[in-house]
This record gives sequence, structure tokens and C-alpha cells, in this order.
Amino acid sequence: MQQSQVARLTQQALDLLERLTTTEGRLVVTVGLLLVTAIVALLFLPLAVRQVQRLVSSRYMTGHVAETADAIGEYVPTSFSGLLLRLAQLSVLAVAGLGMLVVWGLFEWAVTLTDFFLSAVPDLFKGGLSLFLVVLGFAASEQLKKTVARLGDGSDRITQHQEEIILRVGQVVIVVTVLASALTLWGVNLSGLLVGAGFLGIVVGMAARQTLGALIAGFVLMFSRPFTIGDWVEIGDNEGIVTDITIFNTRVENFDGEFVVIPNDRVADQAITNRSQKGLLRLTLDVGVDYETDIEWAQDVARSAMTDVKHVIDSPPPHVVLKNFGDSAVVMELRFWIDHPTPPRKWRAISAVVREIKTAFDSEGIEIPFPQRTLSGREDGFDARVTTEGERVVADGDGDGGDD
Repeated sequence: MQQSQVARLTQQALDLLERLTTTEGRLVVTVGLLLVTAIVALLFLPLAVRQVQRLVSSRYMTGHVAETADAIGEYVPTSFSGLLLRLAQLSVLAVAGLGMLVVWGLFEWAVTLTDFFLSAVPDLFKGGLSLFLVVLGFAASEQLKKTVARLGDGSDRITQHQEEIILRVGQVVIVVTVLASALTLWGVNLSGLLVGAGFLGIVVGMAARQTLGALIAGFVLMFSRPFTIGDWVEIGDNEGIVTDITIFNTRVENFDGEFVVIPNDRVADQAITNRSQKGLLRLTLDVGVDYETDIEWAQDVARSAMTDVKHVIDSPPPHVVLKNFGDSAVVMELRFWIDHPTPPRKWRAISAVVREIKTAFDSEGIEIPFPQRTLSGREDGFDARVTTEGERVVADGDGDGGDD
């Protein structure tokens, strides 16, 4: 019984092979193969990929893994499941194509293409993995940027300069890691590259000492933090508002509206005065009062006038100190503070104080004298008098004050 079934199957196989020798049979098999390929590629594979995606998402795509997958998806024109589906469909089409070559008797072509595909599979795998590493590097760089920005927004201790340094160093590490991984994947020996990079680094270091000095100074400024963007600073002979800090230079906008770019190595070598470090700035003005004025009263009037200026803060309070004896007046120094110091706030405060002091002194009858000189006669009898007759100076040699 079993022998009769085997014989029947063998006879059916032989009949099929005989039919394949005819054009009609080959067309029938080709149509059947195309139908099977279409059903598998268009119906079965999408369903299978969706099931696999649902299973993987429910078990593994959670937390940071899901965020990383979303970040990678931003740089890939299709989803991972779509990419997997396309690869599976291409594989089915390739098998169907080889099958049709066999059906139509093109065995040599089928064998050649099969050998070609089998030999290209490792290289295709390496190329795909290298592309995946590049995409992963871009996604990691984007995640690093978001993480640094989030840390900077959540902490006042991290400045924009430090954020930039951390971001640039992290991006360099990511690029070097991706490049080294890709080269290792393709079998490149990194030891020779490291030796060559060492010699190249020595040459570049000797040729760009100033640039490397500015780079190192940029890291020093990052950790020492003598100023931040928006501070009012004085660096050597340059004074202005810090607008940008990079790993190589610092940009300052002076009070003439000009942008001054200072290399970081020069910034580190000069004295730095930060007028915004404490958030307060003390300003001073000199004013003179007549020698016949009650000094304590004049001090009280000036102090009260400065207190009424809205640009002057109450703590620390304004002070008035006696400075020196001038040629025509007793000089008092006005000391007052402003908060959040900037050049516009400084000049507004000074203008307001001068205006209030002048108004207060005028209302209280306190004179701010202009320079004066007193002329007296000499002991030798020569008397010089300034008359009001035009601009003529009359000299009386006999000392009696009369006109000659």
C-alpha cells in the first residue's frame, strides 16, 4: 500500500517536470508563483510584522527605550517595523525571482545570482549596521542637547557657557565613538590610526599653540565662572556687556555699540572686573557747598534727596561723606547703590541724583559755589585793582589806591 503511494507521488512529480518543459506549464507555474508571492508579501508579512511590533512594544518599548526609539525615528524616513517589512518583502521577491529563473531553465543565472547574494549579505549587513550607528549617533546627539538644555533650565549653577562646553565635548565623544565602531566593524586596524593621530596631534599642537591656549582657557573660564552672558565686565582696556562665550573667545559689546572679540587666553591673562557679580553697583558723585553753609544740614539734605530717587536702592542706604577742602567749597562725596547694574541704569541713576540734589539745594538755599579768587595788595606797596571799566587793569604803584 505504501509503495503504491510513493509510486503515485513519484509519477506526479515526473509529470510536473515533464509539464515544465513546455511553455504552457512554465506559464502556469509562473502565475502560481506570482500569486503565492503576492499573498505572502502583501497579506501575510504585514500581518506578521504588526504582531511582532505589538509584542515588542508591549514588553520592551517602555521608559528610556521608548524615548530612544522615538529619537531614532526622527532621523529615519520610515519606522522600524516598516523597514523590517520592506526587507522581508524584498527577500520574498528575491526568492520568487530565483524560482522563476529555475522554472524557465536559467539554472546558471540562478546559481550566479544566488552566489552573488550570499557573498553580498555580510557587506550588506555591515553597511546597514554602519548606517544604523550613524542614525544612532544623530539621535544620541539630539538627546544630549535636550538633556543639557533641561539641566540648564533646572539649575542656576549651570551657565550657558558651561552648557555649550558640555554639549560640544559630548558631541565630539559621540562622533569619535560612532566612527571607531564603524571602522572596527569593517575590520580597520585602529592602532595604526591612533599612532598617526598622535603624530598629527603633535604637529597641530605646535602649529596652533594660540588656538589650543584659547581652548584650554575656555575650559578654565567654564569652571572658574568669573562672568556669565549679560554681565557688565571690564577686561583689561575693554568694558561692556558679555554677549557670547565660546570655547575659543569671548564677545563683549562696548558702550559705543561695537562688538569686541577677545580670545579666551587673553581673557584669562588680564584682570577682570565684574560689575554685575553681586547684583549691586556703588556710584559716587562729588558736590561742593559754600564754606559758610552748615555742613551737617547740607549732608542731611543731600542724603534725603538721594533717598527720594527711585533708581537708588534703600539697602545699602545712601551716604554723604566729607571729602576735602576745595578752592571755593567744601567737597562732599555722594555714595549710593543701584541694583541689576547696566550702563543705562547707571546713567539714569546719576542723572536723577544730580537733578534731585540741585533741586533740593535750591529749595533750601544751599549754594554750590563756582570757582572764586581773592586778590590782595602786596607788602611792597604795589596794589593791583580790577576795575569795571571794560577789561582794563589799573595798577597803582604808590599804594594809595588813586588813579594816576
